[in-house]
Amino acid sequence: MHVSIEPRVLYFGTPVVLVSTSNEDGSANLAPMSSAWWVGQSCMLGLDESSKTTENLIASGECVLNLASSALVGAVDRLALLTGTRVVPDHKLRKGYRFERHKFGAAGLSETASEVVRPPRVQECPVQLEAVVDRVHAFGEKDSGVVAVDVRVVRVHVEESLLVPGSRRHIDADRWDPLIMKFCEFYGDGRNLHPSKLAPAWGILGPTGAMTG
Repeated sequence: MHVSIEPRVLYFGTPVVLVSTSNEDGSANLAPMSSAWWVGQSCMLGLDESSKTTENLIASGECVLNLASSALVGAVDRLALLTGTRVVPDHKLRKGYRFERHKFGAAGLSETASEVVRPPRVQECPVQLEAVVDRVHAFGEKDSGVVAVDVRVVRVHVEESLLVPGSRRHIDADRWDPLIMKFCEFYGDGRNLHPSKLAPAWGILGPTGAMTG
């Protein structure tokens, strides 16, 4: 039997992306997000319009979409409630966010130089997509505070062990275990992997009906 509900979020299962961008002084910012989908060589990112990532994307027009594997769940969770915005917006303060300038260090991740764009890649991520911004526009209902950022992938880096043997074009889906965000909980290989700091911040109940994190 189906029932009509009003879910807190509609995150039925999307990949976790660590978006690296360049700050105004040339240093790197790194932010986790999971509102991303791809068509062809383009990707749409759903982002908070007040975030440092959005600011950097508009200013520089470049980023790297680093796709996290399930093995990186701890590093991603360490980034969950950090922001690169020095004056933390009220709506993030209420959820427990704090300013952190050195995101790579806070997460325990390593920078590696990109080939086409300025922001660095995340060395530990098995998939790294260098991209440029094509357009930014409002998304959702009026005054939603969310923007849609259309980016175009210009260089793809993939850990060689994920490729179909003998191929430079095909990824073996059985070898690629992406970190998935489902209703603010971390999943990989079909199972809950790690308590999420994001779930209680957003008021999401865990599988047992209790706040997780």
